[in-house]
Amino acid sequence: MDNTTDSGTALSRATLDVWCELQCPDCHRAQGDLRALHERYGDALEIRLRHFPLEKHKHAYAAAQAFEEAYAQGKGAPYAQAVLGRTAELGERGEELLVEVARELGLDADELETALIDGRHLLAVDADQAEGKAIGVTGTPTYVIDGQRLDGGKSQEGLRERIEEIADRLLGR
Repeated sequence: MDNTTDSGTALSRATLDVWCELQCPDCHRAQGDLRALHERYGDALEIRLRHFPLEKHKHAYAAAQAFEEAYAQGKGAPYAQAVLGRTAELGERGEELLVEVARELGLDADELETALIDGRHLLAVDADQAEGKAIGVTGTPTYVIDGQRLDGGKSQEGLRERIEEIADRLLGR
């Protein structure tokens, strides 16, 4: 698919990488901002989930792998939202909850469970985490747009507005 309109003019697009982990309460709170950004920009702003599991969250690494399997099955975004909505419960129930959420969303939960065992998505999670470390990500959520890193791990105050300023500039609005 090309990036032009019917009249042949180029369409503007921007990408927002969101470094997060599915056991992070701050990442859960950030979902409202991400929904607002999607409503404002639609497909002009591609919002990509990037994995950055933190050691302090015991089940974050497994959750990242489970997300990758849910994505492979076509329901990555709904899976991430559902797990983020249950971050406290994930801390208590771990992989049992990850499989339960898969079932609730109509995914092949047995395949998701197998993916957690065989590690087929380890490289994707490790690659995201390594890239995050290389660009200075230290906590979640962290946003990267137009090469600018915006850290939401300490406070998310004003971040959506800053992302909108950058996106508006990139999209010519």
